[in-house]
Amino acid sequence: MIPQKEEWLAALEKRHGKVLQNKISNTTVAICGLGGLGSNIAVSLARAGIGKLILIDYDKVDITNLHRQQYKACQLGEDKTNALRNNLLEIAPYIGIETHTTRLAEDNITTLLKDADFICEAFDVAESKAMLVNEVLEKMPEKYLIAASGMAGFDDANLIKTRKITSKFYLCGDGKSDVNDGIGLVSSRVMLCAAHQAHIVLQILNST
Repeated sequence: MIPQKEEWLAALEKRHGKVLQNKISNTTVAICGLGGLGSNIAVSLARAGIGKLILIDYDKVDITNLHRQQYKACQLGEDKTNALRNNLLEIAPYIGIETHTTRLAEDNITTLLKDADFICEAFDVAESKAMLVNEVLEKMPEKYLIAASGMAGFDDANLIKTRKITSKFYLCGDGKSDVNDGIGLVSSRVMLCAAHQAHIVLQILNST
């Protein structure tokens, strides 16, 4: 049985306090890339009661995604945007979700991200990461930007950190591990980095 919206909100307020939950419920977060990082960021924020998520990815769910991404075996072949939206609505039925099944590029970043209070970079490819970070810092300096660098392999989980780069730019990860070094993406470590990205959103809301 799905709880009523009032019950849902009351439970969140009991956990976070009414003032903070009101901030969370009125915040929009864009997640750019819905793989191991992005799908896990989305789940964490949905459970926290975030008001709206903007989900952006052009890819489809593949069997190789299932070991670290928040998809189900029955969703193979579906657009990640649609599959993740459906999964999130099972978790948090009153969340607002906007989806864009497209590749984020320099010519559409401003349009797709204009309504976001926070932007989470969750790409796999270094060039895409750099492109997004550079575009946001240059064209949307008023936005909070939370990016990731280094979460591959079996190294110490405690090496995953969140660093404040500028007043509104944060970087999560160990800053060194790379899948191109032949080190695989391990679900637990990827999820740790995603949790850092989601947590800094909530931490900033709690402190502002």
